Amino acid sequence: MCSREKGVALFSHYIFWPWFTGFVFLVMGLVSARGEFVAATGLEKVIVLGPAFAASALACFGAEHMVNIRPFSPMVPNWLPLHPFWVVFFGVALLASALSLVLNRCTRLSATLTAVMFVIFVLTLHIPRAVASPHDRFGWTVVLRETSFAGGFLAFAGAHSPRSKPLILIGRIGAALPYLFFAIMHILHPQNAPGVPLEKLSPPWLFWPHVWATVTAIFLAVAAVAILFNRKARIATAGLGLWMLLLTLVVYLPMLIPAKDGMQLIEAVNYIWDTLLFCGTILLLASALPKKQPVPVAVMQAAA
Repeated sequence: MCSREKGVALFSHYIFWPWFTGFVFLVMGLVSARGEFVAATGLEKVIVLGPAFAASALACFGAEHMVNIRPFSPMVPNWLPLHPFWVVFFGVALLASALSLVLNRCTRLSATLTAVMFVIFVLTLHIPRAVASPHDRFGWTVVLRETSFAGGFLAFAGAHSPRSKPLILIGRIGAALPYLFFAIMHILHPQNAPGVPLEKLSPPWLFWPHVWATVTAIFLAVAAVAILFNRKARIATAGLGLWMLLLTLVVYLPMLIPAKDGMQLIEAVNYIWDTLLFCGTILLLASALPKKQPVPVAVMQAAA
């Protein structure tokens, strides 16, 4: 595809609106977080950008639902009537959640409902497909990817007033276990593009792909263990989120350049914002974790 034809495809409605909506919400989120970003220090600067990244991805996929109603309709379970209605319904839900994040309004409610939405996707769409092909690791990867999204949003909801420790705990476990699985998959299959280990192979221009996979596995494993044992979890999770942001910019964003047709452009857009959503939900989880480890009661009594 020549550059002119590629430009036309990039601005066709079924490609343009998803990436443009995602970009607009990213800008809105970054503007909304500018005060917190300036006030934060160190890795806290990355954590405060989590809502912007998550909102951008939700908006991208929400717009994708709205402009691809017919292609998405067959994905709705057969036992549900009115397939186009559900495509539009969840598209609106994704956009509403994105708007809540960038405006910082009703975030506890929207984050809870977004987590529930991802759980619904897992139970009604992804688990049945994974069970139908139990030896396909990518099916189970999608199940755990959506579970990690739900975990990030659930923990984020639990961190808002009134703070809910059970929600944060469930969110931590729901995110940490997928991180651990992804780490193992990167070690076993380093040829796949780093991030969420899906079918996409590392692009040929990515130097030392096995090193990228190994470093990604280390970040994932360290964050998973830190979250499960609640030791330095905020720092480890923020570091993982920063690494995923780097992968989005260095590995996935350049995939737009060699895309040769509309389908490859759609695939590139989806991988970019899917990785950005993974980054965003990791940072949402990080924001729900304590900044400092609580001092044990026995230590406090001894000091007194």
